Amino acid sequence: MAEINTDTGGTKKGKPKKIRLRVDFTPMVDMNMLLLTFFMFCTSLSRPQVMELVLPTKEDQVLTEEEKNKVKDSKAITLILGKDDKVYYYFGKIDEAKYADYTSLHETDYSPNGIRAILLERNADAVRRITDLKRKKLAQEISEEEFKSESARIKSNPDGQVVVIKPTDDSSYRNMVDVLDEMQICSIGKYALVEMTDGDHYLLRNYLTQGGYAATGELPQ
Repeated sequence: MAEINTDTGGTKKGKPKKIRLRVDFTPMVDMNMLLLTFFMFCTSLSRPQVMELVLPTKEDQVLTEEEKNKVKDSKAITLILGKDDKVYYYFGKIDEAKYADYTSLHETDYSPNGIRAILLERNADAVRRITDLKRKKLAQEISEEEFKSESARIKSNPDGQVVVIKPTDDSSYRNMVDVLDEMQICSIGKYALVEMTDGDHYLLRNYLTQGGYAATGELPQ
């Protein structure tokens, strides 16, 4: 509030009066406090947009190089992450004689009826057992520690499903996140992220050309 002091202090007649102004900022401070309180209670702070990335824990038995070479063909599946959200896969180990057969490679996507359905079918026993554990945990029949311990034991089964993930240069970061999420959804305890080999590049190129690449006589190194 501004006040005008008209007191001339006994000035003589004929001289102009001096007007002194004094500004009181107390009401302004009160107004600022009211506005601050209003915005604190009425404004919702925006939450940061984050992406949840599930990575293997110590309980998840990530493959070592030695274990990769000992994987049973019947339990192994190799996923090749391609462009346009496509996933190419093959089972076991492809013999050199089968490289020319483009049907050795199969194509799917990240939909529930795609790679997830394939992994759930191949890992059905582990999925069923872990689902039963989740039911017992919700019913408080087992503790959280017991659930984690038993889940880790099921996933580390030597005869369990093994997935080898091979991203191409055309795949996206989102594809990697999606496929790692599928490992958790499908209760896959053994999986590895490795680079594409010359044979994998050959298989993919031959599949995309429907056998046309093999017809050129080129062979993987």
